Amino acid sequence: MRILIRVVLWTWFLAALIGGQLGLLGRLSAPAVQGIFFGLTALLITLCLGVGVIRTWIKTIDLRALVLLHVSRFVAYSLLVLYRRGELPAAFAIPAGWGEIVVAGLALLVVVFPLSESVRHRACVIWNTVGLVDILLIVAAASRLGFSQPWRFHAWRVLPFSILPTFLVPLIIVTHVIIYVRLSTPAADSNRAAA
Repeated sequence: MRILIRVVLWTWFLAALIGGQLGLLGRLSAPAVQGIFFGLTALLITLCLGVGVIRTWIKTIDLRALVLLHVSRFVAYSLLVLYRRGELPAAFAIPAGWGEIVVAGLALLVVVFPLSESVRHRACVIWNTVGLVDILLIVAAASRLGFSQPWRFHAWRVLPFSILPTFLVPLIIVTHVIIYVRLSTPAADSNRAAA
């Protein structure tokens, strides 16, 4: 199962990369791009929670790996760079950039800081909540501003940033859901200290 999941993830990543290289998102309207993002996210959540084999596999994932995936959110520094270049609106880039940088830094602390098992579990729940709220606020802001100022989000439709709505952000949202599932099940007890 692990090999199949890896193949699916790499295939998805490569499809997002090829789509970005071909400029496919650049040819779509803002609602179509958002539809792709929301569709991918809904499909992933449905698969993770609705398919028994995948649910069983999720119970075996090391929580550290799930949390450490969110270190990739340091990429949000580039949102601040795009804002400074005038390629993203301040109302989006500044809160999104700094929020994501904070969440990425906290992910590192949750994993590596020496904490007792119960304190680490609480820290992981708090971090996961903050991280999920942050990414949902970013998605809401991007959706709202993307409709009213679609030209300001052109950078999100070309590489390297087209990977965000077509791969990384849906994966981040889904891992938040998986982390909640893991932390609320008895199977998480053995991995709490690892998370």
